[in-house]
Amino acid sequence: MRVKIRSTALVKGFRQSAPYVNAHRDKTAVIMLGGEAMADENFKNIVNDVALLNSLGMKLVLVFGARPQINRALNQYGLETPYHKGIRITDSHALEVVKQAAGQVQLDITARLSMGLNNTPMAGAQINVISGNFVIAQPLGVDEGIDYCHSGKIRRIDTDGIQRQLDQNAIVLMGPVASSVTGECFNLTSEEVATQVAIRLRADKLIGFCSEQGVLNPDNEVISELLPTQAQPLLEAREAAGDTGSGTSRFLRGAIAACRAGVTRSHLISYKKDGALIQELFSIEGIGTQIVMERAEKVRQAQIDDIGGILDLIRPLEQQGILVRRSREQLEQEIPRFTIIERDGLVIGCAALYPFSDARTGEMACVAIHPDYRDGDRGVMLLNHLKQRAKAKGLETIFVLTTHSLHWFLEQGFLLSDVSALPNTRQELYNYQRRSKVLTLAL
Repeated sequence: MRVKIRSTALVKGFRQSAPYVNAHRDKTAVIMLGGEAMADENFKNIVNDVALLNSLGMKLVLVFGARPQINRALNQYGLETPYHKGIRITDSHALEVVKQAAGQVQLDITARLSMGLNNTPMAGAQINVISGNFVIAQPLGVDEGIDYCHSGKIRRIDTDGIQRQLDQNAIVLMGPVASSVTGECFNLTSEEVATQVAIRLRADKLIGFCSEQGVLNPDNEVISELLPTQAQPLLEAREAAGDTGSGTSRFLRGAIAACRAGVTRSHLISYKKDGALIQELFSIEGIGTQIVMERAEKVRQAQIDDIGGILDLIRPLEQQGILVRRSREQLEQEIPRFTIIERDGLVIGCAALYPFSDARTGEMACVAIHPDYRDGDRGVMLLNHLKQRAKAKGLETIFVLTTHSLHWFLEQGFLLSDVSALPNTRQELYNYQRRSKVLTLAL
């Protein structure tokens, strides 16, 4: 009888996503969904993924735009709406079309989020979608002699009302049309609504969509991470080239403002890529571009709470015989000697420095980098950090014993030596069966 072997490939990804599931639970995210995304065939998958985030305990505000839908409706009525400084001038006739198109989009999104059909990702979902007068608008007024008419800006946001709905696990759905204290309606930009809601809610994330995988460099490669100071010149270059309305430019404007106002992380992903939202939030590498207040990765001295992450990192290398086995108890005693690289709360690199003060030298040991991150310069980051620590302790050299990484250490300036170069106490512990290579580096 032939036995069918079932794949367990899903297991690794599921395990890797578990820390992110825990990290994102009860966190607030504002999702900026442009009208271009809703016109794409992948939109149904995006909606399913939004529902999945809701079921995993994320608090979601979904802000939609409707620019292509509005343009199509205006063309049908033979109406033209000029732009001034990238903003549509909305007269009274155009406003009625804007309200009609935005209302249709709102109903379509609500309907999709209400699906509960069997054999679909929404099966069994119990999602409450709440819309309301959470935003009070005011007119933009006149600029350089140009009257914006019914194009407006935000006057205030009912953050308490939004928060009450989020606390009930509802998805708050907001669009580009809002009313004023005088009972008028105004056409707003979806990026302003999303950005200001994220800022005033003190959201953990702002998420946007564009046609590309994210912000691209001149070689058409995705830039995985940008600080606001790095994103600003990119935005200015795009605007100087006449790009003020693309999904990327709109996102960059919002993300830079949000980040500077305290939203720690903003994500830009493709609305064309199935599963991009899930891959960005629940995988180690992500898939798009992040605008961050500080680097997602940081090198720091290890603490007692890092022991579990260090063990997860070094156990496979110990089993392969690359590293000498350390017990949990030993790690607890030696944790002050360890330096780690942390990314999104995960330990992805570690190394330890054992000083021999009498000999004015120290041993760099237990060097490990997560397999998914070995293509970068993280080993160099750890080495530089340990060199600084060694100098601060008055050490003049550091040494390593390695069985597998000889060439890497040579590339970093280490020189081959022998056991006699080790401090006496370390010579006594040298394992001649492992035959580790001894290398030294002058500080």
